[in-house]
Amino acid sequence: MVKSFGIDDASFYAGILIASFSLAEAFTSMFWGGLSDRLGRKPILLTGLAGTVLSLLVVGFSTSFTMALCGRILGGALNGNIGVIQTMVGELVTKPEHEPKAYAVMPFVWSIGCIIGPAIGGLLANPAKSYPGAFSGDGLFGQFPWLLPNLVCAFIMLFSIIVGLFWLEETHPDFRRTGTVDESPNPVTERTPMILTAGANADAGTDLRRDSFGTFNEVDIQKNDNWKINADGTSRTPSISENGSQKWLTKRVAMLTLALSLYTYHSMCYDHLLPIFFEDKPVDEVSLFGLSPVHIPGGLGLSTKDVGVIMSVNGLIALFIQAVIFPIAAERLGVWRVFVVVTICHPLAFFIVPYLALLPRNLLYPGIYFCLSVRNLLSILDYPVILILLKQASPSLSVLGRINGLAAAAGAACRTVAPPIAGLLYEWGSNIGFTGLAYFGAGAVAIVGVVQLWFVPREKHTSTVKPIIPYLENTEEAITDVVEVTVVDEDEA
Repeated sequence: MVKSFGIDDASFYAGILIASFSLAEAFTSMFWGGLSDRLGRKPILLTGLAGTVLSLLVVGFSTSFTMALCGRILGGALNGNIGVIQTMVGELVTKPEHEPKAYAVMPFVWSIGCIIGPAIGGLLANPAKSYPGAFSGDGLFGQFPWLLPNLVCAFIMLFSIIVGLFWLEETHPDFRRTGTVDESPNPVTERTPMILTAGANADAGTDLRRDSFGTFNEVDIQKNDNWKINADGTSRTPSISENGSQKWLTKRVAMLTLALSLYTYHSMCYDHLLPIFFEDKPVDEVSLFGLSPVHIPGGLGLSTKDVGVIMSVNGLIALFIQAVIFPIAAERLGVWRVFVVVTICHPLAFFIVPYLALLPRNLLYPGIYFCLSVRNLLSILDYPVILILLKQASPSLSVLGRINGLAAAAGAACRTVAPPIAGLLYEWGSNIGFTGLAYFGAGAVAIVGVVQLWFVPREKHTSTVKPIIPYLENTEEAITDVVEVTVVDEDEA
């Protein structure tokens, strides 16, 4: 597409188009997340889809790089759906044991989209040239060769808007019908509390009617809670002024957002470098590092077809881990322990890849798939558990949109800067005979994530499960149970 605009350095300007969406998203995600806290999730989600439709049409009708760039920026600025969808999933899942499966759906669907999206673009781009018998060069699609794939995607988005408008239910507790005991998913027993902990003031990380939350191990919960109820015993939704004054950027939220940012950065570096390293030609020249363990000249010298097959298999590996491995790991180990283990092991995924260039040819493909399996296992386990921990760290569902908006903005910023930095490091490493430099740089960021892990505050509850590794125990000294109940007369409220 960029080449059709008469630009020589197509790869550089294509990178600008890709980064512009994430950059615009980084500046607006927190705004959309906060707006969803005030107006509800559904209208913001539908607005984001409408913005995507508009962006696709602008890009499809683009006749210059500037116009295409404006379309990409418009799409990023109007689309805060990543954070909003994360928030909606968090509000839909009321039972902690269902969280891993629910949060695994998002990367699973994303992987499917990454398979279908390029196929639509590859098959439908420039149809007058690809299918001259069906599309005239003088027609609409001959004049705008990139319109057809964008138009197809726009119709898919339009269909999603219609479906969402009529059948998508609002999940924000302040804008949906308040539940009653009869509507509760848990059966009413003698242990069922007389006062429902529903509404935006309910603790996002704790179900007070269950023995465990987010760990899949039986725990004894001892937390301070503040309930506000009406005189008739029903839960009272905090006013907008109360929500606005509530402190939501706690240390735990900030540290988990930083952990998500570090993960996003080194994950994007890995994805950006992988096809480059696979297709780069091997070099046998002795360099500055020729006699050292870090002498990794060139890449693997694979063809574009071979890389395509490898990436397809990589997608299948990812789908299997998302659908099967992640729910089992979260159920057996618990969300916090999975987070600790994958964060500590993540640097390994970066330091082993460059040494594929030193393998004999008969071991190259087994080595490639081993590296991809390790990386997929760590990456796919890491992302959903961070989202679950962010939900648990939210002081209230009323500010969950802001928290996820902040996380989405931080992730978008890292997706913007990671590819160019990784590309520069790879080019510099190639010049000195050390193409592993870019991978080592991303691995260093993963090590920073390991160090940062020790500063993430853990939830204050006492677990009856004693793990083998002491740090994996998500415990702190128990505190006295304190429940403050404020009864507010409806007339005065």
